[in-house]
Amino acid sequence: MNNSLDNCLANILNVIKILQNNADKTECQDNTCTKPFLGLNTTVLCFNTRPIMLYKRDNTPVTLNYTNQEGVLATTNVFRVESVSDDSVGVLLLEETTSAEGVTTYINTNTYATINLDCVCAIRCLPDTIVNNV
Repeated sequence: MNNSLDNCLANILNVIKILQNNADKTECQDNTCTKPFLGLNTTVLCFNTRPIMLYKRDNTPVTLNYTNQEGVLATTNVFRVESVSDDSVGVLLLEETTSAEGVTTYINTNTYATINLDCVCAIRCLPDTIVNNV
């Protein structure tokens, strides 16, 4: 990694990774007798993933192949940050789904890839969400 843009990308991706690692997955799902508050907690939003899109220097999204739940080869350009080094990012490929109401969610594909940050010039953060089994 030779220029400040690349360092900037790695720094942003590392912040996203830290936020995801620090997501409190139990507080939002605790419906037991030991729940530390009464009633619904409407001030806490429970997310564990900040989905991202990465863009190449020609302004096209990075897209990768995976095999979907039906065993069919599919492509995605939405990822979850799993690890970050100075010159690469390890990602989990996410499958985008949209409900009849127009709500977008993401499915864990169990497919991982490493992307060279020298080939990336921009990051687009999508709305935070919950991805099961991460």
